[in-house]
Amino acid sequence: MAVGARSGHDEPEERPDQFGRPSSSGPVEEPPSTTGPAEDDSADDEGPQEPTRPRSFWKELPLLIGIALLLALLIKTFLVQAFSIPSDSMMNTLQRGDRVLVDKLTPWFGSEPERGEVVVFHDPGGWLEGEPTPEPNAVQKFLSFIGLMPSAEEKDLIKRVIAVGGDTVSCKKGGKVVVNGRTLNETSYINPGSTPCDDEPFGPIKVPEGRIWVMGDNRQNSLDSRYHQELPGSGTVANDQVVGRAVVVAWPVTRWSTLPVPDTFDQPGLSAAAVASSAAVEMAGPGALGLAAALPVVLWRRKRRDG
Repeated sequence: MAVGARSGHDEPEERPDQFGRPSSSGPVEEPPSTTGPAEDDSADDEGPQEPTRPRSFWKELPLLIGIALLLALLIKTFLVQAFSIPSDSMMNTLQRGDRVLVDKLTPWFGSEPERGEVVVFHDPGGWLEGEPTPEPNAVQKFLSFIGLMPSAEEKDLIKRVIAVGGDTVSCKKGGKVVVNGRTLNETSYINPGSTPCDDEPFGPIKVPEGRIWVMGDNRQNSLDSRYHQELPGSGTVANDQVVGRAVVVAWPVTRWSTLPVPDTFDQPGLSAAAVASSAAVEMAGPGALGLAAALPVVLWRRKRRDG
C-alpha cells in the first residue's frame, strides 16, 4: 500500500469523552445544569422588604372610642359638666330646658362659692322631697356618667348665692334683700314682675361659716333657702354640697350667654369682714379722740408735779 493511502474503512473521528472527563483534543466542558442557575442566599437579605400593611381602621376604632370615653369622663369629673334646667325657678336668667356648663375645676383648688354666683348643688336633704324624679334608661345613665349628656341625677338644684358664711341677710315684705346692712339692687337678674321676698320675708339670719344662703331669680316660683329654715342648716347649704359654678348657657344656641356676677355684689362694704372693720373703726373713733384730748392734760399735770 502506498504511503499515505487510506483503507476503504475510514477511522471514526475523535469524539470527546463523557462530560466531566478530560478530552484529548479540547477543554473540559461543564455539564448542563438541570435546576437552573444557583440562587444567591444574600439576595433576600439585601433586597427590598415588603412594606408593612397599616392596621385596619375597624381594629383601631375600639381603641379610639375608649380614649374618647376616658377623656370625656376626666373632663366631666375634674373640669366641666353639663346640667339641664328642670324648672322655672331661675327665670329669666335660665329657662326650663336650658343646658348650662358648670365649672368643677376651681373647687379643687380651694375656691368657695361667692355672692352673686349661680351654683349647682346637691339636695341638702328634704328640699326635693315629694318631687317626681324621672328614671333615666341605662344609656342615658351611662352618657350622663361620662359627661356626654346633662346630669341624670335629678337630686341637684341650681340657685344664686345671696350670702356666704359670716354674712347677715334679711328681707322685709315690700322691701329689698339686705346683706350686712347693704341693700341689693336686683333689677339686673330678678325675674320681671317678681318682688325680692314679698311671698316669704325672712331674717335677719346669720349664715354659719362654711355655708351659703341661696335664692332663685324667679322669687315667687322658687323653693329656696327661705322655705327650708326648719331643716338642719336653717335653709343654708354646706359649701361641700356645691358641685360648681354655672358659667355658660351652652344650649340652645339661641340662648348662648355667660353668667357673670351682677354688679350689685361688688359694692363696697358688702362683705362681713368689711362691715366688722368699719364697726371697729366707728367704735374706736370716740376713744381715740378722747385719748388725744386727755394726753396734754396728763403731761401738764406731770410736769407741774415734778417741778
